This record gives sequence, C-alpha cells and structure tokens, in this order.
Amino acid sequence: MNDQQLLRYSRQIMLPEVGIEGQEALLGSTMLLIGMGGLGAPTALYLAAAGVGHLIIADFDTVELSNLQRQIIHHTNDIGKLKVDSAKQKMQAINPTIKITSVSDLDENNLAKWVGQSDIVLDGTDNFDTRFKINQACVTLKKPLVSAAVIRFEGQLSVFKGYEVDQPCYQCLYSKEGNSNENCTNNGILAPVAGVLGTMQALQAAKVVLNLGEQLLGKLMIIDALDLSFRSVKISKDANCPVCQSS
Repeated sequence: MNDQQLLRYSRQIMLPEVGIEGQEALLGSTMLLIGMGGLGAPTALYLAAAGVGHLIIADFDTVELSNLQRQIIHHTNDIGKLKVDSAKQKMQAINPTIKITSVSDLDENNLAKWVGQSDIVLDGTDNFDTRFKINQACVTLKKPLVSAAVIRFEGQLSVFKGYEVDQPCYQCLYSKEGNSNENCTNNGILAPVAGVLGTMQALQAAKVVLNLGEQLLGKLMIIDALDLSFRSVKISKDANCPVCQSS
C-alpha cells in the first residue's frame, strides 16, 4: 500500500484483527454484488469505502422514482439510468482507487463466468428463481455466498458454503416447491430496514475475507425491526438437497 492508502484505511488498519495484512486481503479480493437495489445500495457503498479491490456490480434494471425511498446509492437525477451506471458513479466518488466492473446483462448464460471471477458472491436479489440459480453457481464453483432478504419490517441474513461437506447451501433452507416470490413491490418496506440488512451483508462479506468472528455459517439470522429483535436459527445440510449433495 502507498501512503494515501495507508491514510484512507487507517481506521481499519489500526484494528488488531485487521491490520495491514487484513487490509491487503480486502484490496486483493474480488466480490460480485448481484442487485443494486435496497440491499445492494448500502452494501456497495460500504464495501467500496472499506477498500475491496475489485467490485463487480450486476443489475439489469433502471432507476425509478419509487426506488429512491430505500436505494440510497441512487439519486433523483439518476432516474432512467441503468442502476449499475448510477451505482458505479457513487462508488467511484467515495473511492476512486478501486476497480469497479458493471454488468447489466447478467443471466443464466453468463452467471458462472462472473461467479468464477469472484472470491465471494453477495445476493441482493428479490426472487427465489434467481437466488436458486446464484446458489447453484456458487456451489458448483465453490464460492462463498452471502445471502440477504428484506421485506416489510423483516430481514434475513446468512452465509453459505454448500460446497463443503458439513455446510448447507441456500436450497437446503428453501426448496423450490412452495415458495412464493414476495417482494417489496407487492408488500412494501420501511426504508431503514433495507439499510440495516445491506450494511450487515457487507459486514459479513468482509468478515469472510478476513476470517473474523461469527460468520453465520449454518445459521440464519432473522431480524424483526418492529420489536428490534435479532435471533439465529441453525440450518442443517439437507441429505436430499439436489444441489449441494450432488456436488
């Protein structure tokens, strides 16, 4: 690191659990952030500020007026722009020293390509079909997955390494049958709830890279913002999971 980087990241480097070695690990890491919405917005800002060396941001959508209530990376004058373009501009304003790659055409045909180029994947999407495909790619390519979901006043967060013998994958938690695609469009959300989950998603991703503390492996954190409760439930590997058992 040069003198400017040492100064920029000094408050992280001074943490004994991080230090110069940890900061260099962040700078040397590549993270794929899928979804630049309510979750991806704070996640992208914090990971850019923290000095993740290469952030790949993926989203096909454009900014709409109704997004601005919670997707804090987008501003009023961004309406109509691709979300990845809007997000990249704000991330570069915070930290012009890192590499940011924007992907507006992510689909099942190139998903494996981008997952394969990443050290860790963060899922901030809002539908089960996409989440299952991301999980499959992460298990196949042996990449850690930090998955978050938010709706109304509620949020969930977990880290999956389903490619490991004793660790569940996302599909061990949710089967393809019987899950409805509830989302913020149809059910609403209180804006700061997305901020809480997105920030915690960024925190978990950094902790995985730095191998720090509780990483929510094999656990699902459930947050209820109305009564401000946080609880964790254990997730077991499904012996019949068609994804992680077959791998």
